[in-house]
Amino acid sequence: MYVTPRPEANDDPLYAVRLAFVGMMSYLAVVLINPALPPIVAALPVGLIGAQRKAFSAGKAIGGPLAMIVLTFVMAWLVQQLRPMPAVYVLVMWLLYFLGFRAILKTGAPGGMLIVIVTVLMSVMGMHGAATVESMRDGFFQAALVALLLAPLAYALFPPHTTEQHVDNPRPGQGKANIGAAIRATVLLGLSFWLYAVMEPSDMMMAVIAAMVLVFPTRGTVFSEAGQRIRATVYGGALALGVLALFTVSSHLPVLMGLIFLGCLLLGNKMLEGRHPSNVYQYAMSVALSLIAGALSTQDADYATFTRIILTVTGAFMAAFAVAALDTLTQWRESTLQQTQRVHTLDHAHERRID
Repeated sequence: MYVTPRPEANDDPLYAVRLAFVGMMSYLAVVLINPALPPIVAALPVGLIGAQRKAFSAGKAIGGPLAMIVLTFVMAWLVQQLRPMPAVYVLVMWLLYFLGFRAILKTGAPGGMLIVIVTVLMSVMGMHGAATVESMRDGFFQAALVALLLAPLAYALFPPHTTEQHVDNPRPGQGKANIGAAIRATVLLGLSFWLYAVMEPSDMMMAVIAAMVLVFPTRGTVFSEAGQRIRATVYGGALALGVLALFTVSSHLPVLMGLIFLGCLLLGNKMLEGRHPSNVYQYAMSVALSLIAGALSTQDADYATFTRIILTVTGAFMAAFAVAALDTLTQWRESTLQQTQRVHTLDHAHERRID
């Protein structure tokens, strides 16, 4: 799957400052809006805006949040319609997972990822009841609106040096994508029941980290991505615990906002020059904001943070192991590669006979 490249300091030296500003203002939005699910409003704008590279792209800044809003409302309606029919509900969720993963594996483009993320969140919320689905829908709507407002403001205050627009360059996948997508849809369906059993609705943004492991096409990349997600969760958890510990010393909103800004600034700079892939630090930022917003809405912040980390790591590891085992069993990717290599070998042999 296409992975957004590391941001370049020469093109965008204020990238880390901009992202830290977005993180700080996203948490301020949580305080002002007082949403039912604070982690979504705190973490989602950073993910949407942090994925942009080079010059400001109005299409991505507007199109991404609007697509999120539309898809979330459609999925909320679909979940509410299917809840009275459990067998149909499960079948439709599996089919949507399959279509999302098939689009990813076929084209390499991340568009199918949005389908997978919204489906897993809304379907798990549907198991909790109609009111929870509505809370999740409203949370996504609020977070998308925050992202729509913050993106142009952040770029106006901290503009990049380059005027060049970044163009994604996804590569089509290889192998029998239908088999790979079916494997991942089945594993994610099982993971959805795990998330329903062990996670509270307020923790669902953490579920994205476990689900995202499955979008990669090979056993090696699945385990590599699982390792990156786990590392990001640990980094984000450590940052969240540090911010919460310092916040207890001086429990004032400006102090918390300053701590969030500094923490996001640290991770934003790591995105530019850290030894790990930039996505590790971006995921860690989303994790930290989600944990801080969620922990401050509970009675025991330390326990809540620790629980979220353990459950996320466990889910990501189980999903990666299951996908790797089934990929090995089916050899769905290697089959087409072997056929292609065989055709090339026959062509070369034919050319030699002609010579």
